[in-house]
Amino acid sequence: MPFIGVLPERKPLFKPEPRCDLPVSDAAAWRLNPAHRYLYDKLRLALDAGLTAAPCGVSPMDLGMAEDAEVFVKPITNLAGMGLSARSVRADAVPMEPGSYWSERLTGPHSSSDCLVQDGEPRWFAHTRGSDEKDASRPIYWEIGAELPDAEAWISAWVRRNLAGYTGICNIELIGGKPIEAHLRGSNGFFDFYGPGFMPAWVALVDGDDFSPPPPIPGGYVISVFGEADLSEENVQAAESMGVKVQPDPSTPGRAAILRCRECEAGFEVYRRLTGRTLA
Repeated sequence: MPFIGVLPERKPLFKPEPRCDLPVSDAAAWRLNPAHRYLYDKLRLALDAGLTAAPCGVSPMDLGMAEDAEVFVKPITNLAGMGLSARSVRADAVPMEPGSYWSERLTGPHSSSDCLVQDGEPRWFAHTRGSDEKDASRPIYWEIGAELPDAEAWISAWVRRNLAGYTGICNIELIGGKPIEAHLRGSNGFFDFYGPGFMPAWVALVDGDDFSPPPPIPGGYVISVFGEADLSEENVQAAESMGVKVQPDPSTPGRAAILRCRECEAGFEVYRRLTGRTLA
């Protein structure tokens, strides 16, 4: 059976093919994992982590929030772009928005962690740290292969508590060590930097073959080019000569392209050439 939900331009990365259905997109993961699809309920995720949160319609002030406190509003479940419609508002301005919830606004480092899980037990991690530089609330670049021991300990406990009986990959995003999203799939845009042992190990795990955790990942950087960008053939070829892969992104609102590279200096220079802006 093929991987389910792979973008056409990414198919060469997904080898070998598994014998069982293996979801790559959130929609496929939700459909193929009925026993664990509750992970996509972001209100449940927030409450499980001890955050102050409630459906829109419940006043934040009734739960002890100050009127001028910042809260985040987003859909409770959203598989058509997980971050779409999310925004920060004052507690006294939370809209009466059916199907959405509010949660205390988190601050601090933004991370995304993939975890291979075997029957509810975490077996392997790949951690990625978001940059302090943001476009709205989105990190402009991600450092893949970051060391995040505190996050790993928290996620391990969370996996054991929430994924009993699950075998496969999951992803969880944290801000300031608290969860904002969970997925029954991995960070597909980062797989290029997980090393040659990752895909075979993941497939062996879900197919029930002999499984050994892959080695630590080599790592790299993924840079989002938000706003206008000069994606001329000349610039793309120059980027490739510097070891930077340029992937145009017509699907994500506000993002012109994705850059992938091993060394951040080369990626930052290509970003400057494409946009006229610099990254720290």
